[in-house]
Amino acid sequence: MKNLGILLSGRGSNFVAIADSIAAGRLSNARIAVVISNRDEAPGLETARRRGLNALAISSKGKPREEHDRKVVAALQQNQVDLVCLAGYMRLLSPWFVQQFPSRILNIHPSLLPAFPGLEAQQQAFAYGVKVTGCTVHFVDEELDHGAIIVQKTVPVLDSDDEHTLAERILEQEHVAYTEAIRIVLEGNFEIKGRRIVRGQRSEVRLQK
Repeated sequence: MKNLGILLSGRGSNFVAIADSIAAGRLSNARIAVVISNRDEAPGLETARRRGLNALAISSKGKPREEHDRKVVAALQQNQVDLVCLAGYMRLLSPWFVQQFPSRILNIHPSLLPAFPGLEAQQQAFAYGVKVTGCTVHFVDEELDHGAIIVQKTVPVLDSDDEHTLAERILEQEHVAYTEAIRIVLEGNFEIKGRRIVRGQRSEVRLQK
């Protein structure tokens, strides 16, 4: 059984999707060991507590990035977290944080990376006029929305869409993609070759425990 640490800043709909997948047995080899938010008032923390999960607020307000990151990493380590999952965590991780969990931090982004990195990716896609967009689950490295891609899901942009309806349909696919990506990483049946994830080869990435 692998321990997941969830980091969120808001309502954490992807966190809920992960928790639901665990409850339904779609992620049978995982448990959520801790949910952490950098915002005391994040609705996702209350959701976690209602589900009986360990939920912590570690406020980032007014703190230097690495000072805050060290507190978060300490909490993850205390809870023996094997895999860190960012679920709407609106903080850039410091290089030091990333180095504490090499190839063991996942993020989900609402575009087909490398297209439309950064904030408001759905609005960027809609404004640009693309006909297809989607979402990406990737490993986190020291650069923004940059690490090796694990799973992508495509979403057509309909003539009837606005940026809000498009965002809703992308979010539906995010919930599917994140569970799929976590399963791939926990099974370890892959290898990272450059930027590519090659399935069917035993991973050199070793999760602790």
